Amino acid sequence: MNIIDITQPLFSCEVFPGDPAPSFERVKTISGDNLYNLTNISLCVHNGTHIDAPRHFLAEGAGAGDLPLSIFHGGCCVKEWDGEIPANCERLLLKGSYELSAEDAKLLVRSGVKLIGVEAQSVGPAGAPLEVHLILLKAGVIPLEGIVLSNVEPGEYTLSAFPLNLGSGCDGSPVRAVLY
Repeated sequence: MNIIDITQPLFSCEVFPGDPAPSFERVKTISGDNLYNLTNISLCVHNGTHIDAPRHFLAEGAGAGDLPLSIFHGGCCVKEWDGEIPANCERLLLKGSYELSAEDAKLLVRSGVKLIGVEAQSVGPAGAPLEVHLILLKAGVIPLEGIVLSNVEPGEYTLSAFPLNLGSGCDGSPVRAVLY
């Protein structure tokens, strides 16, 4: 089985303007009396490759830990955006640099897509992402943002992009996203 990693490296990832960049600190290193290495990390749940939970833009929306895991694993379509959605495509990953419009978001909702993946750090326009996010999240369509598809051919795959188990109420989560 050929597994394709479509995740950004976390500590060198793109960061949405205004979000804090992820960082790490070596707390212990193997030397002298230390028998192990230990690292602390600091990050925003929207750094690198991540999902947005409805709670990101909806005060009473579901948190990342409340979402069904079935959304994040299963058949998916990778394609360059042309305004058309393949039939029976529950998870759609868009290859290339696209900013979805409100009309695009409405089309995705009508099509029955459960998850929409983009290479940008936001599924909506960087300068005004709210409207697109609200359309998708109110309808239960989950954005997977910051994926890397430069080495992926358009076609059908199986996606696995599980959020971390951060418990209930968190507005998003980093993921390790792979295709096979």
